[in-house]
This record gives sequence, structure tokens and C-alpha cells, in this order.
Amino acid sequence: MFFKLFLIFTLVPLIELYLLIKIGLYLGAANTVLLVVGTGIVGAYLAKMQGIRTVNKIKVSLSEGILPAEELIDALLIFVAGIVLITPGVITDLCGVLILIPSTRLLFKRWLRRRFDRMITSRAVSVRMDRWY
Repeated sequence: MFFKLFLIFTLVPLIELYLLIKIGLYLGAANTVLLVVGTGIVGAYLAKMQGIRTVNKIKVSLSEGILPAEELIDALLIFVAGIVLITPGVITDLCGVLILIPSTRLLFKRWLRRRFDRMITSRAVSVRMDRWY
């Protein structure tokens, strides 16, 4: 786990920096900065709009007495997309946009569900159902 985190926190920023330098050489420094700031603003706006929509779906489900499991996963993924979109970089912006698109977000949800199911079957995570008060 440490090695994976090390790779994420060192390789991703280095690749992002390399790409930003290459884009800066092609577009110029000012345009590259505007591109990074613009994608951050647009991404934050999109994440906010989808987040509000998802929170409203959660409220409706709860008012109908339905556990909003899918909506909660959507909310988590939209939150992650918002954080990733605010982070400067081309790869992170692409990942954030992919998470915000509902059809590709469904793929992420399926992947998360399979991973969580494997963790439960391998007993890496245990689920305990106690009484709810």
C-alpha cells in the first residue's frame, strides 16, 4: 500500500508537471495558466451541480423510506471528481471529467462494488449489522 501511495504522490505530479511544461511550450505560459484555472472553475461548477442533484435524489429516497446506496456512491464519486478537478493538471482533469460523466461514473461504481465485494469475501473488511436506533 505504501508503494502505491508513493507512486501516486510522486509519479502523477511529475507527469502532470511534464505535460504542463509541454503544453506551456506549445500554448505559452499565460494560456496554460488560464487553461488550468479554467478547467478548475468549470470542474468545480459541474461537480457542484451534480452534487446538488445527487443530494436531492438522496432526500427523495430517504423521504420514501428507501436506502439511497447508489446515490451515496454517486455522491462520493462526485466529491472525488471535484477534488481531482480542482487539482491543477491535465491527467487529473481528465479523470475528474470522466468521473462526472454519468455513463463512465457507472463503470467506476461497478468497479468499486466488485472491489468491495472481494474485500468482504476475503475478510479484509467485515460488515456487522447491529440494531439501528
